[in-house]
Amino acid sequence: MTNEELQAWIERISMDSFGVPFRHEAVFNKRLTTTGGRYMLRSHRIEINPHQLAVYGADEVEKIIKHELCHYHLHIRGRGYKHRDPEFKQLLAQVGGSRYCQGLPGGKARRSLPYKYELICQNCSQVYKRKRKVDVRKYRCGRCSGRLKITELTKA
Repeated sequence: MTNEELQAWIERISMDSFGVPFRHEAVFNKRLTTTGGRYMLRSHRIEINPHQLAVYGADEVEKIIKHELCHYHLHIRGRGYKHRDPEFKQLLAQVGGSRYCQGLPGGKARRSLPYKYELICQNCSQVYKRKRKVDVRKYRCGRCSGRLKITELTKA
């Protein structure tokens, strides 16, 4: 699907579901990784994650588009467009948009990795687990300000 087809699709959904035209730009953004789409407040532009379309199909992306159009139409009218606003929640439920998009395969793999390093305080034996290596010359123990010793954890 091209950006022009996406633009026409969003304009059609806007008229069908909201009864108001979408008059700004809509594009695919390949750099979006953890979100299905986003609405830009200053430019009123809507960006959609093309990976959502490839993995979950048109029905799921239509729900994402409705979500972003809720932000768009409420913001244009000066109403509560944020996720926590009751007007946003009500309009989203009314048009059948999704509150959250489905996660992409491999999207948050970094957070699920096990710890690779263990920092041990040489004074009080406090243990800190870390996924990234830390320069122990720069940091001290948060409990007693003692020196830290770093060890690499083995894969078990």
